[in-house]
Amino acid sequence: MRGTSFTSAQKRKAAEKLTQGLRGVFIFLFSVSGIINVLALTGSFYMLQIYDRALTSGSVPTLLALSVLAVGLYLFQGLFDVIRSQVLVRVGARLDKRIAPLAHQVAIDMPRFGFSTSEALERGRDVDTVRGFLGGQGPTALFDLPWMPLYLAFVYFLHPLLGALVLGGAVVLTLLTIATEIMTRRLAGSTHQAAIERNAIADSNARNAEILKAMGMAKRAVARFDRANAEHLSLQTRTNDISGTFGAISKVLRMILQSATLGLGAYLTIQGELSAGAIIASSVASARALAPVDQAIGNWKGVVAARTAFQRLKETVIALADLDEPLVLPAPKGLLQVERITVAAPDSGRVLLSDVEFQVRAGQALGIIGPSGGGKTTLVRALTGIWPVLRGSVRLDGAELTQWKDEDLGHHVGYLPQDVSLLDGTVAENISRFDVENDSRAIVAAAQAAGIHEMIVRLPDGYRTKLGAQGAALSAGQRQRIGLARALYKDPFLVVMDEPNSNLDGEGEAALTEAIKTVRARGGIALVIAHRPSALVAVDLVAVIQNGRLTAFGTKDEIIGIRGTIDAAAARTAAPAPVPSPLTARAMA
Repeated sequence: MRGTSFTSAQKRKAAEKLTQGLRGVFIFLFSVSGIINVLALTGSFYMLQIYDRALTSGSVPTLLALSVLAVGLYLFQGLFDVIRSQVLVRVGARLDKRIAPLAHQVAIDMPRFGFSTSEALERGRDVDTVRGFLGGQGPTALFDLPWMPLYLAFVYFLHPLLGALVLGGAVVLTLLTIATEIMTRRLAGSTHQAAIERNAIADSNARNAEILKAMGMAKRAVARFDRANAEHLSLQTRTNDISGTFGAISKVLRMILQSATLGLGAYLTIQGELSAGAIIASSVASARALAPVDQAIGNWKGVVAARTAFQRLKETVIALADLDEPLVLPAPKGLLQVERITVAAPDSGRVLLSDVEFQVRAGQALGIIGPSGGGKTTLVRALTGIWPVLRGSVRLDGAELTQWKDEDLGHHVGYLPQDVSLLDGTVAENISRFDVENDSRAIVAAAQAAGIHEMIVRLPDGYRTKLGAQGAALSAGQRQRIGLARALYKDPFLVVMDEPNSNLDGEGEAALTEAIKTVRARGGIALVIAHRPSALVAVDLVAVIQNGRLTAFGTKDEIIGIRGTIDAAAARTAAPAPVPSPLTARAMA
């Protein structure tokens, strides 16, 4: 996704999808804006009639009739203003309802492709930005701008010189709007990127609060955030200075123009070319004509932010538009094949795993060992579809992972990551992966398979116990065992575990061994990344990953040695280059 470019046709198609069904709504809003702007001439006509008819005739009934008519027209104008405002708010809500799930889906996927969490969450903020803009004053100004000629024509009808004066003022203010757009556009992207970097630091500091406190790093972390925040504030200040300066200039010019209209009107009245009522009417009409320009300049920061956010949302829609919906495949039950896969880190593009190839059959368990940084976790991410492979393929019963729907693949794959993160919910919800079916029997069965049923029922609310953010109320070992139960939920065919015993005590390790045996007994496949040799008790195959390559693959006795002890596995894990046996070499060939 990073660095992806889109053609104009794709952008147009995305924009059409975003605004699908809204064309009629915008035509309606444009028409309502026309009615509002016509009714906004009420003040000018009222002043014209008051000064030129009611005052000259001295007729109180005429004054009352004109006043009642004006109030009625004002009420109609207010009614249409309310309708326009409420329709715009609902358009924003409609877009939010349509786009927010797609934006969140992309936000979940973005970290897999090297984006930071803050960059991913920007998609959700983009939806909020567009919705907030539609509910503000910016769209009102934009809908009123096309009706400026109506007021110019009215003023020109009163006197051509007044029309020329107001037209000149409108041209100047329009040029100010264009200048505001040009000068803020250059800073908008930099300001947005600076905000992302600042938010990324803030997010990192919040997630590592315990480390910062325990190791006395909080002050340095705050200083780092302060530097990023200062950069963001500097760019934001420059942007606000530009829009604020042009907004102030626009306001002053508008007041000068209004006074100039009064002065020119007075001069024309003295010359006998204009009535007294026309002076006030022209002043009111000219102010109303230039108000949308002034309002647009004042809200231009919001206009730029909404336009930028909408552009990113179009790219979000494009990213999802061409995704083919895979067919529903039968549940895998026979074979996992890894065919010469090469995997690179999404953020840097650095190759971490090269030409890895092996296969595991149903009823087998594979232990993956090797030194830290050798590529074991990278292999796990490729096997579970978290990271895409550059070359090669990962197949379940002959079908590549990309041929499965994510939801369907999730039914067949259980994953226990190295760093277990539980979601904000109950124990039952986490074990069931927030399954809407809420299958109590399957939840309890998964907990029993992980050996934690007794531990859960001793919690204050049992399976209904709220875990809070990241399951912070539990110990690391408890979180790991609940994560294991989640991986075993509804007996997935492939269960992948990365350092599953890193936080377990003796009882937990015994439960882990039993869980691996159970997976094998029911015809599933278990893959275990291990540093501690006790995790390999129940496996029958072992693979060695070193320096991004598979250096050995075979039975546990072949790889560990003639004695077949688990202690030898630990020693081999630390060794720089295990030498495969002849049988292993043949298997690799």
